[in-house]
Amino acid sequence: MTIVLTVAGLTLREAARRKVLRSLAVLTVLLLSLSAWGFSRINAEFGGLTSGEARLAAATVLNLVMFGLSLIAALGTAFLAGPTLAGEAESGLALAVLARPVRRAQVLLGKWVGLAGFGTGFVLVAGTAQLVIVKLATGYWPPSPASGLALLCGQAIALLTLGLLLSTVISPMASGIVAVGLFGATWIAGVVGGVGDALGNDSVRKVGTVSQILLPTDGLWRGAMRSFQDPALLSQFGEAFEGHPFLSKAPLTGAYLVWAVAWILLVLALAGLAFQRRDL
Repeated sequence: MTIVLTVAGLTLREAARRKVLRSLAVLTVLLLSLSAWGFSRINAEFGGLTSGEARLAAATVLNLVMFGLSLIAALGTAFLAGPTLAGEAESGLALAVLARPVRRAQVLLGKWVGLAGFGTGFVLVAGTAQLVIVKLATGYWPPSPASGLALLCGQAIALLTLGLLLSTVISPMASGIVAVGLFGATWIAGVVGGVGDALGNDSVRKVGTVSQILLPTDGLWRGAMRSFQDPALLSQFGEAFEGHPFLSKAPLTGAYLVWAVAWILLVLALAGLAFQRRDL
């Protein structure tokens, strides 16, 4: 366990050395500043809104900004996970470390723990700051903020785990690009599935369902949206907002959450198996 924690600490230090933390901090401050201005204008420009319409506007824009934060987290974790194994293997650094009495599984698990700490820390700090901004600007506070942030953390962990698996078989840059590409493709498939659900088309609806099973990032994201929005909004405003990309119709089931955890463990195990067999 000591070796795992040591590798996790070194992974976080490596992230700081690559100036990833600084870059993400700049992007996050920029996004939060823009969102604070935008939320302040909701009341200034649309003062005639009813209380329900104001909550709908605040919840929709909040989910939009949270998606921006989840995208920043996805980019950060994916492009950190790629170089952390593939880069060290290509440079020969991994061979120097593994020549000592350190097992490959301990290195992989340590890097996963470090990246998970990085991703969840970013989501919790930036997400909480965003919720406070919304509260101060509009008075809106989501019904289940802790659940929403936890699901966003799960989304980041799922993507970084996929990035680790990809980094064991392809180059650092390619693994980051593929991971982010799959993240975006799954989100688009989820939007298509939502449209199919709103139109009552089972075939189109299955596009989103299948993609959320194959890669649970979009499923977790839609659960997070549900936690950030007032559950009475969709029933109050009827069918006009069904299929909206930044409003979620139904909460996640317990079975899906179990599958998301099992998916992460399965992909992590595959990454360990691939790293064990990789020729260094």
